[in-house]
Amino acid sequence: MAEKKYSIPAGAKSAAKRALKWIGDGKAGSGFTAVGRARAAQLARGGSVSREVVGKMRSYFARHEVDKKADGFYANSDKYPSAGRVAWDAWGGDAGRSWVNKLSLDD
Repeated sequence: MAEKKYSIPAGAKSAAKRALKWIGDGKAGSGFTAVGRARAAQLARGGSVSREVVGKMRSYFARHEVDKKADGFYANSDKYPSAGRVAWDAWGGDAGRSWVNKLSLDD
Protein backbone atom coordinates (compact mmCIF):
# COMPACT_ATOMS: atom_id res chain seq x y z
CA MET A 1 0.00 0.00 0.00
CA ALA A 2 1.38 3.41 -0.98
CA GLU A 3 2.02 6.00 1.67
CA LYS A 4 -0.67 8.65 1.93
CA LYS A 5 0.29 12.06 0.57
CA TYR A 6 -1.07 15.42 1.69
CA SER A 7 -1.67 18.17 -0.90
CA ILE A 8 0.09 21.42 -0.05
CA PRO A 9 -2.45 24.26 0.19
CA ALA A 10 -2.02 27.49 -1.77
CA GLY A 11 -1.41 29.58 1.35
CA ALA A 12 1.52 27.42 2.49
CA LYS A 13 2.95 27.45 -1.03
CA SER A 14 2.67 31.24 -1.17
CA ALA A 15 4.37 31.68 2.23
CA ALA A 16 7.23 29.41 1.15
CA LYS A 17 7.69 31.38 -2.08
CA ARG A 18 7.85 34.60 -0.04
CA ALA A 19 10.46 33.00 2.22
CA LEU A 20 12.57 31.97 -0.77
CA LYS A 21 12.56 35.59 -1.97
CA TRP A 22 13.59 36.82 1.48
CA ILE A 23 16.32 34.16 1.65
CA GLY A 24 17.58 35.37 -1.72
CA ASP A 25 17.54 38.94 -0.40
CA GLY A 26 19.78 37.90 2.52
CA LYS A 27 17.11 38.28 5.22
CA ALA A 28 17.24 34.75 6.60
CA GLY A 29 19.98 35.43 9.16
CA SER A 30 23.13 33.49 9.91
CA GLY A 31 21.36 30.69 11.78
CA PHE A 32 19.06 29.73 8.92
CA THR A 33 19.43 26.05 8.13
CA ALA A 34 19.70 23.99 4.99
CA VAL A 35 16.65 22.10 6.25
CA GLY A 36 14.65 25.34 6.24
CA ARG A 37 15.80 26.14 2.73
CA ALA A 38 14.88 22.66 1.53
CA ARG A 39 11.45 22.82 3.17
CA ALA A 40 10.75 26.22 1.58
CA ALA A 41 11.73 24.89 -1.84
CA GLN A 42 9.59 21.77 -1.37
CA LEU A 43 6.50 23.69 -0.28
CA ALA A 44 6.96 26.40 -2.93
CA ARG A 45 6.94 23.74 -5.66
CA GLY A 46 3.52 22.61 -4.52
CA GLY A 47 2.25 19.11 -4.99
CA SER A 48 2.11 16.95 -1.91
CA VAL A 49 4.14 15.88 1.10
CA SER A 50 4.41 12.71 3.16
CA ARG A 51 3.06 12.03 6.63
CA GLU A 52 6.63 12.33 7.91
CA VAL A 53 6.93 15.87 6.53
CA VAL A 54 3.57 16.82 8.06
CA GLY A 55 4.85 15.57 11.42
CA LYS A 56 8.06 17.57 11.07
CA MET A 57 6.05 20.67 10.20
CA ARG A 58 3.84 20.22 13.27
CA SER A 59 6.93 19.91 15.45
CA TYR A 60 8.54 22.98 13.89
CA PHE A 61 5.49 25.16 14.48
CA ALA A 62 5.07 23.94 18.06
CA ARG A 63 8.71 24.79 18.85
CA HIS A 64 8.72 28.13 17.08
CA GLU A 65 5.38 29.66 18.09
CA VAL A 66 7.42 31.90 20.41
CA ASP A 67 9.10 33.50 17.36
CA LYS A 68 5.85 35.35 16.68
CA LYS A 69 6.56 37.51 19.76
CA ALA A 70 9.90 38.78 18.43
CA ASP A 71 10.53 42.17 16.87
CA GLY A 72 10.15 42.08 13.11
CA PHE A 73 7.73 39.20 12.84
CA TYR A 74 4.82 41.33 11.63
CA ALA A 75 4.75 43.62 8.61
CA ASN A 76 4.09 46.74 10.67
CA SER A 77 7.34 46.47 12.64
CA ASP A 78 10.67 48.09 11.82
CA LYS A 79 12.78 44.94 11.51
CA TYR A 80 10.35 43.07 9.25
CA PRO A 81 10.99 40.41 8.18
CA SER A 82 12.93 39.00 11.10
CA ALA A 83 14.93 35.82 10.60
CA GLY A 84 12.24 34.04 12.61
CA ARG A 85 9.56 35.28 10.22
CA VAL A 86 11.58 34.12 7.22
CA ALA A 87 11.90 30.66 8.79
CA TRP A 88 8.20 30.57 9.77
CA ASP A 89 7.19 31.25 6.18
CA ALA A 90 9.77 28.75 4.89
CA TRP A 91 7.79 26.10 6.77
CA GLY A 92 4.50 27.29 5.26
CA GLY A 93 3.62 30.22 7.52
CA ASP A 94 0.31 30.50 9.34
CA ALA A 95 -1.45 28.70 6.50
CA GLY A 96 0.95 25.78 6.80
CA ARG A 97 0.53 25.61 10.56
CA SER A 98 -3.27 25.64 10.32
CA TRP A 99 -3.20 22.99 7.63
CA VAL A 100 -0.90 20.48 9.35
CA ASN A 101 -2.65 20.92 12.70
CA LYS A 102 -6.02 20.05 11.10
CA LEU A 103 -4.82 16.90 9.38
CA SER A 104 -5.60 13.50 10.83
CA LEU A 105 -2.54 11.27 10.63
CA ASP A 106 -4.28 8.20 12.01
CA ASP A 107 -5.17 6.63 8.68
